[in-house]
Amino acid sequence: MKKYLLFLLLCTGEYTFAQQIAPLTVEKIMRDPKWMGSSPTNFRWTADSKTLYFNWNPENKPKEELYKILASSPSKPVKAVDKEDEKLLSVNYVYNKDKSLGLVEKSGDIYLQNFKTKKETRLTNTMERESSPVFLTNGDIVYQLGDNLFQLDLKTAETKQITNFVKGKAAGRTSAKPATEQDNWLKAQQTELFDIIKKRNAETRGGAGRGGRGRFGAPSADTKSLKPLYTDERFLNGVVISPDGHFVTYKLTAPAANNHSTIVPNYVTASGYTEDIPGRTKVGESENISQGFIYDTLKDSVYAIQTSTITGIKDIPDFYKDYPKELDTLKKKNADRLVNFFGPLWNENGSTGIIVATSADNKDRWILKLDAATGKFSLVDRQHDEAWIGGPGVSGFFQGSTGWIDNNRFYYQSETTGYSHLYVANVSTGDKKQLTSGKWEVQSVQLSKDKSTFYFEANKEHPGITNFFKIGVNGGEPVQITTMKGLNDITLSPDEKYLAINYSYMNKPGELYIQPNKAGAQAVKVTESTTKEFNSYKWREPDMVSFKNRYGADVYARVYKSDNPHPNNPAVVFVHGAGYLQNVHFGWSTYFREFMFNNLLADNGYTVIDIDYTGSSGYGRDHRTGIYRHMGGKDLTDQVDGVKFLAEKYGVNPKHVGLYGGSYGGFITLMAMFNESDVFASGAALRSVTDWAHYNHGYTSNILNEPFNDPIAYKQSSPIYFADKLKGNLLMAHGMVDVNVHFQDIVRITQRFIELGKNNWELAVYPVEDHGFIEPSSWTDEYKRIFKLYENTLKK
Repeated sequence: MKKYLLFLLLCTGEYTFAQQIAPLTVEKIMRDPKWMGSSPTNFRWTADSKTLYFNWNPENKPKEELYKILASSPSKPVKAVDKEDEKLLSVNYVYNKDKSLGLVEKSGDIYLQNFKTKKETRLTNTMERESSPVFLTNGDIVYQLGDNLFQLDLKTAETKQITNFVKGKAAGRTSAKPATEQDNWLKAQQTELFDIIKKRNAETRGGAGRGGRGRFGAPSADTKSLKPLYTDERFLNGVVISPDGHFVTYKLTAPAANNHSTIVPNYVTASGYTEDIPGRTKVGESENISQGFIYDTLKDSVYAIQTSTITGIKDIPDFYKDYPKELDTLKKKNADRLVNFFGPLWNENGSTGIIVATSADNKDRWILKLDAATGKFSLVDRQHDEAWIGGPGVSGFFQGSTGWIDNNRFYYQSETTGYSHLYVANVSTGDKKQLTSGKWEVQSVQLSKDKSTFYFEANKEHPGITNFFKIGVNGGEPVQITTMKGLNDITLSPDEKYLAINYSYMNKPGELYIQPNKAGAQAVKVTESTTKEFNSYKWREPDMVSFKNRYGADVYARVYKSDNPHPNNPAVVFVHGAGYLQNVHFGWSTYFREFMFNNLLADNGYTVIDIDYTGSSGYGRDHRTGIYRHMGGKDLTDQVDGVKFLAEKYGVNPKHVGLYGGSYGGFITLMAMFNESDVFASGAALRSVTDWAHYNHGYTSNILNEPFNDPIAYKQSSPIYFADKLKGNLLMAHGMVDVNVHFQDIVRITQRFIELGKNNWELAVYPVEDHGFIEPSSWTDEYKRIFKLYENTLKK
């Protein structure tokens, strides 16, 4: 019996020990993240707003499961085991004017929902995909099948084709590939030999077959004629019909020619052979060129959208002042800049369409009122930036945060004042009104269903605190609805009565809260996701600090203090990735592994600082664009100024400082080890960009323009040009199947080190890893090397 009790005590002791993570080790924190617990994700409401569904994995199963909770009584969530549960989830309907009917695409077919009778009617049932259904102002339905639009009259059930897009070129038009002598000879031979060819050629010249006659030459009982809209050798996209059915706008896009796509070799494969992964192009390669068109359905005519009428279309970017010969050539050329169009976005009655346009060099963004009858524009708003257009609600692949309030008022976001704020323009009178203002950012916007109120998320209280607000469409003082200090990410219920809040704090991962959509209402916690093992350690709340950089700007940072500093008082700088990203906030970081590693470093006597350097998001236009034409400039000196701050305020030894970071953070680490070698004794550069001329176009061209037109920017921003200045100890780590920052980047700088005779560096390669590592073994190996680097270089 005593042995049995001893056995139980031993088992209990082992179980208790298993729930304790302290002391932290790299092996423990770099395990599969499930050991920490899994936060709820993918929140979605039912159409009646009564139930919230979300994905969660509190039982640490191989896959997360579907859970649900009632908004009116948010107690313990339950599993959504009923197969009918998913059918209750809110559907993104397209509504008619009085919202009595809704359209939705399901599995390539169109369905009509009658909300009064609660009856659903299937309108199409084909093998092909019907998509993008909309209501016209007369109550008819338009949807897209293949390339073309079709109109369905709900009263008569008649379906008619609206557009007649035809791939290729019209007969008689010059082909992109000119006919050779061989082509002409073969064509002449066919005509000589075959009577049917002679007949068809005669019919084409005489106009037969263009309507008016049936297949055998007799008059047709139902003559059909619809203008062919030839796509030439371009891709058709962006097909939009005006609500009154009068105009169809579309784009034809010519794919970039003569580009060179990269290849990423994959060495560890099931086949045993090296397999190539098709990659992206590099910055400076040609971009796709699109042209906009308008089809007048009443006149059965088509014409091109006129970009020459856009204000500032011929402006030449200021950076060309550094290249006088090129500037002179551009002035003489006096050409329109290339433009990308999004929209049009039509008002409810179809009287006005708005197009959001951006210049291909991303230095202009226009809100344009389209005259569909002529294809010309009138200016509603122009946002110009000699660096590049960006900021929350402004940048993106589509039109950003924009939309109609009514038939005259259009809303959008702009960084005109230096911070992204909400504006309303009256397109009839030309009046514009700024609704929000201040040294803070509107981060997302949603217009209420009755179109009287804007709901928005913003960091009004502090750059690192995001809350939910509302404001009337006519302006006024914003009303704050959420109050929890941290990050509050909101999913508003369809009836706008409840908020599903994904709330997190610096040392607390995201959890679900439910709150009535009222100022001062109580937010009720729904989930508890972290494990006992995770909770067994007292994770630090880093000091939230700010300091003035050498240019007088405020820079925000997190500082992880050590309770038992090493005698050398060493420090480590963590550099977040992405460049335009915010990591110094009061919420749970997406860099959760680095958060835990910074705690481990602090446990081992290091002081750690994490800086939202110049170029980071959350702080307005000047901070965002401060790296224009010089990455590795202000973003690097901010790290140096941060070390000075640590020395003055936290007593660290400035001679014992290291740094680390991945992607953009790896790039900064390289630039620091080369150009600030007297400040940083050692550094770990992970998946680093080493030469910006080899990165992608969309990201790099915004900041550095293009290598062939702004080589100065690339040479002063690329670490490979400064490799000869390496003094301290450098660790580099890179995944070999990285399709973002290619392995070629680290190979090229490695060759530079070899040729320069450098010997204070090492490279760790990870054969199965892409840009973001997946395997715990890879994370563990990488961070053990980083920790060893600091132990060997900063404490001795």
